Amino acid sequence: MRRRTPGLRRDEVAQLANISTDYYARLEQCRGANPSQAIVASLARALRCDPDERDHLYHLAGFSAPLRYSGGYVRPGVMSLLDRLGDIPACVVSDLGEMLWQNDVAAITLGWTTRSYSHRSTNIVWRWFTEPDLRNCFPEEDWPKHSLAHVNDLRATSARRGGDADVADLVAGLLEKSEEFRDLWAHHEVAVHRFDRKRFLHREVGVLHLTCEALLSPEADTKVLAFFPTEGTDAREKIALLRTIGTQGFHPYPHSHV
Repeated sequence: MRRRTPGLRRDEVAQLANISTDYYARLEQCRGANPSQAIVASLARALRCDPDERDHLYHLAGFSAPLRYSGGYVRPGVMSLLDRLGDIPACVVSDLGEMLWQNDVAAITLGWTTRSYSHRSTNIVWRWFTEPDLRNCFPEEDWPKHSLAHVNDLRATSARRGGDADVADLVAGLLEKSEEFRDLWAHHEVAVHRFDRKRFLHREVGVLHLTCEALLSPEADTKVLAFFPTEGTDAREKIALLRTIGTQGFHPYPHSHV
């Protein structure tokens, strides 16, 4: 392990990491026992490692790297890329179900525009279990499948970072508000959905058969959802028609929704 921060002496690094200079010297010289995970974290901060350097430091010490968090930030390059998918509805959601961004064709086709005034107005999972109008954009016979998928995804997030306040707050709120959520949550089923076939109900064109691909970000707390026309259906033609109609004076679903 070498010091990569210009101007820091060995004793300064040790002081910043809250360890002795002698112990730090032995670590640099690969002598003695491996450091604990807490010491590795302190050294990463002291050496001002970027995320990749920090992950490599954890790997060298024999630990799994901590999870990275985007904090809801969507990189401009991701938005630019998805905007170029002119005939593919695509959006970015958090691991808690918050809608962070969507391209124009998603707004036209899926209609996931926030019209709620609740403090969780952009959270699809919250609204699915607390605002029944959201379900009107899916066939009723598909509702149980969507409910289970939402709960299983949230279970996976809770298993990965259940100690985080935002996860605990959302789960506690859903447990309080929704009997259906409480019943499904008690089953302890876990699954991150990366592929699914969905049917959307659209006022203008009827049923849209779309295949959803979920692409996880390096931070693991956001994902891109891309909705491709399902092969063997008329979804591609319907999306083309909706793009021609546009959003002006357009009402995708009969009720408020995300």
